[in-house]
Amino acid sequence: MRLRGYIAEVPDFPREGILFYDISPLLADAGAWRAALDELEAVLTGVKPTLLVGIESRGFLLAAPLADRLGAGFIMARKAGKLPGATEGRAYDLEYGQERLELQSGAVKSGDRVALIDDLIATGGTARAAVLLLRGLGAEVACVACLLELTELGGRAALEDISAPLHSLIPI
Repeated sequence: MRLRGYIAEVPDFPREGILFYDISPLLADAGAWRAALDELEAVLTGVKPTLLVGIESRGFLLAAPLADRLGAGFIMARKAGKLPGATEGRAYDLEYGQERLELQSGAVKSGDRVALIDDLIATGGTARAAVLLLRGLGAEVACVACLLELTELGGRAALEDISAPLHSLIPI
């Protein structure tokens, strides 16, 4: 199935000059959604993760059903202040400031084999911060997987630089 046809392009969202890639049409079509999950599952089956980490927020939509299919655990990587209880976090730079990514303390165990999941990789900054945070907690990050990769923005290189293999279904 050609999944690219299920991705809508929304100009000037969330602000002028940004081209937003909307996965809502893919999610709304049962066949396309199943095909995307099947393709990601095939990649992850070879990786054999014990834990899937979904990056806020559309990464949750992918990671949760994939964890169920693979018999793996699932946890959320969220922006600062969004998780209850104690957290572990890592700050990272954006083009307009800084952000912080957090995981609940104790959710990741030393030796966990992790697949990091998001809907889109652009510059790779968020995924890179998540990989470094997970490794700092003793996890082995087996791969980063996503639906969309904006190839011209250098995310793949940012992850290769820290030896985190990237699997994307739809390079744009």
